[in-house]
Amino acid sequence: MKTERRRRARRAAGGEQVLEGIGVSRGIAIGPAHVVESGTVEVLEYRIAARAVNAEQDRFVAAVDAAREQIAGLSGQARRLPAAAREELGHLLDAHVEMLAGSRLVRGARDRIAAERINAEAAVRAELATIAEAFAGMDDPYLASRIDDVREVAQRLIRNLTRAPHRAFSDLPDGAVVIADDLTPADIALLDPNRVAGFAAELGGAQGHTAIMARSLGLPAVLGISGLLSKVRSGEPVVLDGGTGRLIARPKQATVDAMRRRRRDLARRRRGLARLRNLPAVTRDGVEIRLQANLDLPGEITAAIDVGADGVGLLRSEFMYMNRDTPPDEDEQYAAMRGLVEAMDGRPVTVRTLDVGSDKLAYSLDGGAGLGTGVNPALGLRAIRLSLSIPKLLDTQLAAMLRAAQHGPLRILLPMITNASEMRKVREAMERVARRLRRARHPIAEPLPPLGAMIEIPAAALAADRLVVECDFLSIGTNDLTMYTLAVDRGDDHVAHLYDPLHPAVLRLIQFATEAALRAGVPVNLCGEIAGDARYAPLLLGLGLRDLSMTPVNLPMVKKRIRALDFASAARLAETIMGQSDSGRIAAVMDDFNSVM
Repeated sequence: MKTERRRRARRAAGGEQVLEGIGVSRGIAIGPAHVVESGTVEVLEYRIAARAVNAEQDRFVAAVDAAREQIAGLSGQARRLPAAAREELGHLLDAHVEMLAGSRLVRGARDRIAAERINAEAAVRAELATIAEAFAGMDDPYLASRIDDVREVAQRLIRNLTRAPHRAFSDLPDGAVVIADDLTPADIALLDPNRVAGFAAELGGAQGHTAIMARSLGLPAVLGISGLLSKVRSGEPVVLDGGTGRLIARPKQATVDAMRRRRRDLARRRRGLARLRNLPAVTRDGVEIRLQANLDLPGEITAAIDVGADGVGLLRSEFMYMNRDTPPDEDEQYAAMRGLVEAMDGRPVTVRTLDVGSDKLAYSLDGGAGLGTGVNPALGLRAIRLSLSIPKLLDTQLAAMLRAAQHGPLRILLPMITNASEMRKVREAMERVARRLRRARHPIAEPLPPLGAMIEIPAAALAADRLVVECDFLSIGTNDLTMYTLAVDRGDDHVAHLYDPLHPAVLRLIQFATEAALRAGVPVNLCGEIAGDARYAPLLLGLGLRDLSMTPVNLPMVKKRIRALDFASAARLAETIMGQSDSGRIAAVMDDFNSVM
């Protein structure tokens, strides 16, 4: 009788339904859905009397103090997590504590209580909206996702002010797939990986801390599923695929069986890839390739080491500047970079100087208040242009890098370079900073670290034969190079389909820059997304590249492809492809080559 009722309920629910989202942590989870209540608290706004302002501000301060105590408790709970997840959550909680110490969110909310004479909850919500608007136009998905940190602190304050209960995960059934509108890293820290099969949420993206936590814990996860809560009920069976970004509600038995087989296949492949960790990336005819890792946050260093990365080919320094009102000083940056350099234990670390625009940091940069935002931030005062316009900003970064480089090999990479004069100006600044540090008796690297140019603008690629005279190395960033070459914003749904790294113009720019570096005997690296796609490996090697940098999770598969590859065949493939004029034909030729290897 119970079985029949379950069948009727399943038919009433509409049968199998495939929901699309963003796969942020690979793996397959099969189990009952556990839908958790919304983490968002409804906020009512009301006016307060002038005589009540001080009392309302005191209530807000009490909420801030309570948030600090809650974060301290979370730090204690984090000790049970695996090392990578514990480190990631630790960095995040440190950032939250710093925000609670007097960030724009906290100061702005407190000031609004007095200026607008509104209740504290409404003041927090209003200040969050203002900050979110400033983040909304960011063209870098990593930077744009940092608003999640501010939002999480704001929601914690609002819950404390409204005395709303926090989410509880203690009643989860074994093997459950958690379903929610949004899950914060703090929520993930409360999940037991031994009991939870995976999780999915309506909000979130691949660059956020929640996604990073999922990967650190090895939990399959899919985020950004529109209307998820209206389509899945607690107790219903679901299948979650963190690789394809799909969640299947009420799956048919045939679907479950197929996904179980695929999960077993993935486990076997993962074990096979793990065995490659200590093997070199060398082609069958003996050509050695260096595979390095791209890192956004310090917590990802463990993942790079675990997959046997030959170094860090791109460390984005923006993490040190986010969610704060003042830039990090020299000592703070030095400590962060020293930790990463020492963790790599003699393997090189390439640190990119700040790569944001004035519209993102003007409020926090000394002397940056009058910079303006520009009509098109992607073409405005950003990256190395911004750093050169504010000498103190650049000098502080360079000083920290010179000091960190004494602890291991470190290279300095400059973003958005367009001409050789920018390289000369930065080298002059580096030498000036070095003289100042020597006078102050700060130990620094001798000789000074290599200085390289990021090739991500067509002008830089076409002038690569001149840039190599001023550079110690080149790094080709294919994401922005493709965007600028094709005039396509991947974040714009209307034109995103036009974004194509296999466009002949993009490939010719990569080839030109690579050959210019090789002729001059200057090292060249490629660090865009295509470096982490094993499908592209034969083409990139055939174009002459011997150094690829990618997200750590992609490195084992690329290594496997390289070890099965004949370099001479790759060179012939590249020659054939560079003779094509249509990107569709290029993709077909490349896929045909991969299918027979």
